[in-house]
Amino acid sequence: MTAIRVLLVDDQPMIRTGFRLILEAEPDIAVVGEAGDGENGVESTRTLQPDVVLMDIRMPRMDGVEATRRIVESGMPSRVIILTTFDLDQHVHDALRAGASGFLVKDGPADSLVGAIRTVAEGDAVISPRVTRRLLDRFARLATTESDPVPRSLDALTARELDVLRTLTRGLSNAEIAAELQVSEATVKTHVAHILDKYQLRDRVQAVILAYDTGLVQPATGT
Repeated sequence: MTAIRVLLVDDQPMIRTGFRLILEAEPDIAVVGEAGDGENGVESTRTLQPDVVLMDIRMPRMDGVEATRRIVESGMPSRVIILTTFDLDQHVHDALRAGASGFLVKDGPADSLVGAIRTVAEGDAVISPRVTRRLLDRFARLATTESDPVPRSLDALTARELDVLRTLTRGLSNAEIAAELQVSEATVKTHVAHILDKYQLRDRVQAVILAYDTGLVQPATGT
């Protein structure tokens, strides 16, 4: 079994050491390097080609948002998980839009960290129904102030694919979507793959952002 190669990017050595101890206890995960700021993180990603980058969001020289953007725009295959101290850090939304495959709160349980790395390494994204949906609800309106072009139409999606996209915004797993829509889990995976392919999206996080940007779902009020 090939180990999942992980790069740790955080300006606090003790945080990196703690993550390393947790991850190196797992037989299918290998920490291949560390970096203390975003700029070195981008360079280390280019050099080491990790499968997953654990990226702190607040760092000197270059923050995690810009580092994530540069990794994604470069076409490097490494996928980024953003680390934050607060589950509603205002910069996390920007990081997700930059191409991060999800985010974790630093003080979360160790098994969540390990599970997230495995999920992202398999090509999926880390979406927490409790945290990610709440964050996207709060910050989705930021899209209207950015320089992006007019949101794309969803005409390319079938009615069932639209149903699946709506459930993705609620952070449901494939199994939960299958139960709600009364289809097989394999069918859900196929629909998700079609959505990502039609709009050239990296993962579910980007699909959720698309749903907000196009107005398929609206931010909750009062958050």
